[in-house]
Amino acid sequence: MNVPCLETKRLILRSFEEGDLRAFYFLLKDEEVNTFLPWFPVKNMAEARRFYEERFSVHGNRSPFYCYAVCLKEKNDPIGYITVNLSNDSHDFGYALRKEFWHRGLMTEAGKAVISQLMKDGIAYITATHDKNNPSSGAVMRRLGMKYQYSYEEQWQPKNFLVTFRMYQLNLDGREDRVYQKYWETSDVHWIEENI
Repeated sequence: MNVPCLETKRLILRSFEEGDLRAFYFLLKDEEVNTFLPWFPVKNMAEARRFYEERFSVHGNRSPFYCYAVCLKEKNDPIGYITVNLSNDSHDFGYALRKEFWHRGLMTEAGKAVISQLMKDGIAYITATHDKNNPSSGAVMRRLGMKYQYSYEEQWQPKNFLVTFRMYQLNLDGREDRVYQKYWETSDVHWIEENI
């Protein structure tokens, strides 16, 4: 799915291109960046290419799917990405950013632009989850207007360890009573935390 190019004060958000592979590799190989992502860091350019072709290229089998390369205006190389998976009912909103660009508000800036586009396109809602040990990701979700709904445990694959996830949701169509329940229903251990 080709996505419309978006522009913010500091960023350009656009589709990934073949020439982005090297920048994509630097993002995916970083162990710290990938600590809280659902895949292992790539080891070489060949693995990065395979990952890109399967998940991020316009020819990959992932429709319908929003996938934005997050680029600084002064240099059109991706420093991160935002994805929204509409192929299932979670409408999962995901993101990653190279660590040298953390704590500058860039992902919040990019996320707001993507959410605005989703609203224009009539997407009803998005969800996002984060490991409770990664509160910075939850802070991004809250800055984007997402609201905490519940927590649940999952044996995370392919990394195969137990994670407590916090699930956030943003309803874009005004239906504030809608809460995506699938993670709650499929996890034997779930609860609502106080003071999130």
